[in-house]
Amino acid sequence: MESKINRITDILRRDDGISGAMHYTEQISWILFLKFLSDLEDSKYEDAQLDGENYTYILEEKYRWNIWATPKKDGKIDVLNAQSGDDLLDFVNKELFPYLKSFKSINENPKSIKYKIGAIFEFLDNRIANGHTLREILDIIDNMDFHSQSDLFQLSIIYEKLLKDMGSDGGNSGEFYTPRPLIKVITDVVNPQIGQTIYDPAVGSCGFLIEAYNHIRYEDVEKNIQRELSTDQLKFLNEDTFFGNEKTPLSYVMGVMNMILHGIESPNISKSNTLTKNIRGLEEKDRFDCILANPPFGGKEKEQIQSNFPIKSNATELLFLQHMMNHLKQGGRCGVVIPEGVLFQTNNAFASVKKELLEKFNIHTILSLPSGVFLPYSAVKTNVIFFDRAGSTSDIYYYEVNLASKLTKNKPIVLEHFYEFLECWKDRKITENSWIVNVNDIKDFDLSAKNPNKNEKIEHKSPIELVENIKLNNALINDLLDEVEDILIGKDIDE
Repeated sequence: MESKINRITDILRRDDGISGAMHYTEQISWILFLKFLSDLEDSKYEDAQLDGENYTYILEEKYRWNIWATPKKDGKIDVLNAQSGDDLLDFVNKELFPYLKSFKSINENPKSIKYKIGAIFEFLDNRIANGHTLREILDIIDNMDFHSQSDLFQLSIIYEKLLKDMGSDGGNSGEFYTPRPLIKVITDVVNPQIGQTIYDPAVGSCGFLIEAYNHIRYEDVEKNIQRELSTDQLKFLNEDTFFGNEKTPLSYVMGVMNMILHGIESPNISKSNTLTKNIRGLEEKDRFDCILANPPFGGKEKEQIQSNFPIKSNATELLFLQHMMNHLKQGGRCGVVIPEGVLFQTNNAFASVKKELLEKFNIHTILSLPSGVFLPYSAVKTNVIFFDRAGSTSDIYYYEVNLASKLTKNKPIVLEHFYEFLECWKDRKITENSWIVNVNDIKDFDLSAKNPNKNEKIEHKSPIELVENIKLNNALINDLLDEVEDILIGKDIDE
């Protein structure tokens, strides 16, 4: 299966309508998805027949894979009736896509897979410019079989690789991919369980939600060994467990498709900007048991959006942090990636948010990550902060991931780098890389990781890290200037 995907990417690179990993991943995605949907419907039809029941297909006959994509005769593709060239492009662009886009209708149940299909294709278009190229790709994908659980599992692994390649492409596509070892570590610490609700306010390609699904569903993911769950538990896992928002259209499409290809037919993913929602007056029933996230940071939000939050700031990282604090249920657990600046900054907004976090939540663990975890698209140093809504903070367990060599694009973070942390954090074991800080010893709400077990050493940063740090410092300076300006304007008004 992987070799076929590699062959398709090579074919697409030669097409005039495709430019870069983002485009070919997008185009492979919609074709793979329609083949997956065809196999899924065939399986449901066969199961219904065995049970003596009728099955109603989601797609009308002319839009089903075995009619338009690869019509068959005697078990082989009917070359006389299989469209190609301009005829195929006309059908796909003028009939198939408008039909699929129409599924997102007010008359459809938003939890239904039909509605999800419409939500996916609302933001997709065919970019393949050559109809003969599309014909070649359809023939290759038709040879893939997604009827069994093992086939679907293999597809999900390959799709994750496509998304990783898309993220590694750099530029704007960095938003699509958080390193999977880091996602697994955060999920293992938060430890979501069946029957709990799980939320990511900036889902991207849904890596956190999928890892949470794997954590609940599988005893051993690599060996594809599933846990025994009741019918009611499976229904809850599929329909009422996973929630998230994503404002970027392509990220949203990739996320929903990724969830469905992993076997979650009805994820509750909304195409929306999380920060436009006023967090005041939220009821407990609308909160979540577990929150897992790597929200955007370094961005700026306008006054109108800032007004949705009790503590105003134009820094997206502070707004997302307030949003997550507010959306966590009593007893709920959260693991979130944040830039280093959130921990050490002590100006008004940063100090106020951290004060509330310390007093109303239990920050039990802070994981200090090495520089380069998010290369090639960011060299900003980051941390993971773990907290729960179960009283105030008394002391914080810190763990600093120290590596023998620097991370690079070609030498990324791997799960082995976290083994000691995973062994130590629960029992709060003190090592050369870990220590505990009492809340009374925290000054000016500075939560940054300062390892007392090591002597200060000179760190020689790479040019890209220096540039990223300068950009981050300039952003923080601008925040301070904005606060000073607000104070001066307020003083002028009073006078």
